[in-house]
Amino acid sequence: MTPGLMISAPASGTGKTMLMLGLLTALRRRGLVVQPFKSGPDYIDPGFHLAASGRASFNLDAWAMEPGRLIAHATGQPPADLVLAEGSMGLFDGVATKGETGIGSSAEIAQMMGWPVVLILDVSGQAQSAAATARGFATLRPDLPFAGVVLNRVASPRHDRLIREGMDQAGIRVLGSLPRQGNITLPERHLGLIQAEETAGLQAILDHAGDFIAAHCDLEAIIAAAAHRALPEAPAPRPLTPPGGRIALARDAAFSFVYPHVLEAWRRAGATILPFSPLADEGPDDSADCCWLPGGYPELHAPRLAACDGFRSAMHRFAGTRPVHGECGGYMALGAGLVDADGKRHQMLGLLGLETSYAKRRMHLGYRRADPLSALPGLGRTALRGHEFHYASILSQPDAPLARVTDATGAAVEETGSHRTMSGGGHVTGTFFHLIAPAAT
Repeated sequence: MTPGLMISAPASGTGKTMLMLGLLTALRRRGLVVQPFKSGPDYIDPGFHLAASGRASFNLDAWAMEPGRLIAHATGQPPADLVLAEGSMGLFDGVATKGETGIGSSAEIAQMMGWPVVLILDVSGQAQSAAATARGFATLRPDLPFAGVVLNRVASPRHDRLIREGMDQAGIRVLGSLPRQGNITLPERHLGLIQAEETAGLQAILDHAGDFIAAHCDLEAIIAAAAHRALPEAPAPRPLTPPGGRIALARDAAFSFVYPHVLEAWRRAGATILPFSPLADEGPDDSADCCWLPGGYPELHAPRLAACDGFRSAMHRFAGTRPVHGECGGYMALGAGLVDADGKRHQMLGLLGLETSYAKRRMHLGYRRADPLSALPGLGRTALRGHEFHYASILSQPDAPLARVTDATGAAVEETGSHRTMSGGGHVTGTFFHLIAPAAT
C-alpha cells in the first residue's frame, strides 16, 4: 500500500476541508502524486479533491462497505506517492449500530489502513487546555496511529507559544499553526459546500489554500508521518453490477450527485456511460439500454426543468421500453410535481406519481439499507446500502413501494422509493437514497 494520512478533527466545522485542499494543492506543486479519499458518504468533497489533486477521489465508508470493498478501493487506484483521506464529522463519530465493517467513523478507516491521524484543532478561546483535547484523541484508542495536530485559528504568536507548551507537555507533535486571519472559506448551501464545478474562482481558492498551508505547516514532517499497515485477508466484494451496457447518465448542475466509485465500477465492468444534460433540454442517447438520473438540486432549477419539453418527451419515449432509475433529486424529477421553497408547484416528468415539497423544509439524513420488493436495473433484488440527505417532504407517493427501507438502527423509514411498469415494457424506479454498495450482511 501507499503510505497515507487521515485528516480529521474533533468535530465538523473545524477546518478539515481547508487543510485537505491546501495540502493537496501544496504537495502537488512539489511534484508529488497524491491519491485522495473521503471517509464517509459525502459526495461533494470528492469533487474538490479532484480539482486540487488532479486525481479522482473515492469514498471509504465503514458502515456501507465490507472490508473487501474498502481494501479494493484503497489499493486499486493508480500508483501514487502519498494518500490523503479526509475524515467526516469528528474522528470517532458514526452511527449507533455497526454496519458492514463498523459504525462509519473515520477512526475505523485510519486504524484499518494504518494511516496516522493528523488532527486539526480549533484553538480559539483556549491555550494550554487544547493539549488535553489532543491527548484524549491521541490515546483513546491505543491501536489508532496518531501523527500530530495542526492548530487552527491561532490568534497571535503568544497564543501559539502557549499552546505549543501544552502540547510539548502532553507529548503531542505540532505539525502546523494556522493564524486566524488567514482562514479560507468555501461557499455553502443547505447540503454543505457548493459543488466544485459551480464554485466561482475555485482555482484561486485552491491556490490561496496551498499558499496558506505551505506557509504555516511543516510539509516535510507531514509527508514523513505517512504510514500504512498490512491489510487483513478479506473476501472479494460483491460486484456493483452496472444497470446496463450503455448507460445514459443525466449530468449537469441539477443532477450531479453520484459516487465516483459507482461510476468507476460500472466502467470496469465494461459499461459505457453516455452523459446528457436535462437543463440543456437534452434526452438520453437512444443507443442506451438504461437511463440513470442522479441526485442533485432539481429544486433550484425546477422552473427550467418544467419548461424542458424536449427532455420530457425524450424521457417518456425512452422509459416506454427501457429501465429508468432516479436517486433522490433524480427520483423527484421522475415524479409528477415538485413544490419549491416559495410554495409554487412545478411540473416534473410524470413517469412516477411522486409529489414532493420544499415549502416546509425537513431534513432527512442518514444511512439506509434497502431490501427491494421489485428489481432495480442491473441489481435485481439484491439488498443495498446507501445514504439519504435532502430537505424535501413527501406530499404523495402513490406508486408501488420499491423496497423495504430501514435506517442504521433497523427502524423503518417512509421513503420506500417507487416503481412503475410501463405499457411498452419499460420499468421506472426511484429512491431517496444514494446507492453506495450491495449489502454483504
